[in-house]
Amino acid sequence: MKHNSTAKEQSLNPQPAARVDSPQAVAADQLDERMLSALHAVGEKKAFDVVVLDLREVATFTDFFVITTGANERQVQAISDEVYDTLKKAGSAAARVEGYKTAEWVLLDYGDFIVHVFEQKARQFYDLERLWRESKRVQLPPEIVGTSSLRNDS
Repeated sequence: MKHNSTAKEQSLNPQPAARVDSPQAVAADQLDERMLSALHAVGEKKAFDVVVLDLREVATFTDFFVITTGANERQVQAISDEVYDTLKKAGSAAARVEGYKTAEWVLLDYGDFIVHVFEQKARQFYDLERLWRESKRVQLPPEIVGTSSLRNDS
């Protein structure tokens, strides 16, 4: 009888889910040079709430998402322009750019990583971090994107 009550208790009280903010998947200094350039470009335009998700274990279409936010449409476009121009000068053109005109959510696809630049309301609405919660976050040191740009996940 006790065995059945233990099983019932376990089904009613499942183990807590693993935390989303798991240990870093990759040290920032091991990131691709193009991705580091994109992160520096994001920091140059004072983007905030910068997050890098490591999707290699959960997706096949890309390895990483760089997710960031601009305060308004103009800043979203400026961040996108800086990433695009910086990488183009380095010899890496985006495979595609989407959403630039409306500047609510601009997507820059570089194959093995995708840069998402959101306006704040759109970021909250689409909530990519929740949608891709199985992924791991890359812990970014302040010198990569600037101390004011980093999301504090502690």
